[in-house]
Amino acid sequence: MTYVITSPCIDTMDQSCVDVCPVDCIHFEEGADKILYIDPDECIDCGACEPACPVTAIFEEDDVPDEEKVYTEINALWFTDKDAARAKIPS
Repeated sequence: MTYVITSPCIDTMDQSCVDVCPVDCIHFEEGADKILYIDPDECIDCGACEPACPVTAIFEEDDVPDEEKVYTEINALWFTDKDAARAKIPS
């Protein structure tokens, strides 16, 4: 299991989660991304990021709200095809 960043992060991109992540698994490219991404292969499921998020955008994979489940795929996709993941983020 991993954690997933969802739509409240779009255009907010507060990096409090990055600061508390012990394995540096939260990534983005400045100037190119509108949301942060958690690498599902690097995430150790510690949960430190979830309470650090000021907009409640981070959920444990099994707890992602139904209307946000698409972000589970988008988060994973970013690590194999950044452009495809970015195309799925609403403008």
